Amino acid sequence: MQSKYFSVFLLTLLSMLAFAANSLLCRVALKSDAIDPASFAAIRLMSGAAMLVVVMRLRGVSPTTSGGWVPAFWLAAYAAAFSFAYVSLPAGVGALLLFGSVQATMVGTSLWRGERLSARQWLGLVVAMGGLVALLLPGLSAPPLGSAVLMMAAGVGWGAYSLHGKKSLNAGATTAGNFLRSVPFAVLLVVVRVTQLSVSSTGVAYAVCSGAITSGLGYIVWYTVLPHLRSSAAATVQLSVPLLAAIGGTLLLGEAWTQRLSWTGLAILGGIALVVVAPKRLTRA
Repeated sequence: MQSKYFSVFLLTLLSMLAFAANSLLCRVALKSDAIDPASFAAIRLMSGAAMLVVVMRLRGVSPTTSGGWVPAFWLAAYAAAFSFAYVSLPAGVGALLLFGSVQATMVGTSLWRGERLSARQWLGLVVAMGGLVALLLPGLSAPPLGSAVLMMAAGVGWGAYSLHGKKSLNAGATTAGNFLRSVPFAVLLVVVRVTQLSVSSTGVAYAVCSGAITSGLGYIVWYTVLPHLRSSAAATVQLSVPLLAAIGGTLLLGEAWTQRLSWTGLAILGGIALVVVAPKRLTRA
């Protein structure tokens, strides 16, 4: 029994490290001008699709029968906005904006569909949104507004993609099918940006690693461990991703850890925790 719990813990940790690594890989690739954002996003999607298709084939599952074009569009929109945002954003700030926007999108959609929050959840939502506003207020340590808006748009895209994924009966196959269908959008992005493309072997390596390993294999590991976690635990553990990205950005990329990031990060993640870990998350009105 202890061995099982350790395996679940280890796989969960690996998943969160993989998700945080996506931010670090994208940031270091674009910061060093090793690749342009459009090429990074396109290669990430294509290599992720290739890895997921191989894994599903080995499992005897055909990814072409799963997924859909609408979630594939949202996946591609997320990947593109994510890459362009990281041209200027520090890794930790970007992950924090992304995560906050994803949760805001999903909770906002639930409210729009007629669901309601408890008093505790409303408090959490207000605290989280206040932290997000404080992070974006003008100042020496404020992130570039254009890049911040792009990352929040990426969060909306990932939130919409996640809402579609809730309907899936086989998350792994659906993810593979969606990645496969995102390839035409990736090609279109490259065609539109063809005059601004700039690719090096190092940049390609970063993008392939992000797509095939930290995205493709990262999602496979996450969906493997997810059935063993309670919903509240699964939601809570994802709060570690922006923190891991910020630590990685500081230690590996030499990015500054500011007081603004500390306090606003605490407000955003703490507020989200109040929303997603409430005993009765959302109830019908």
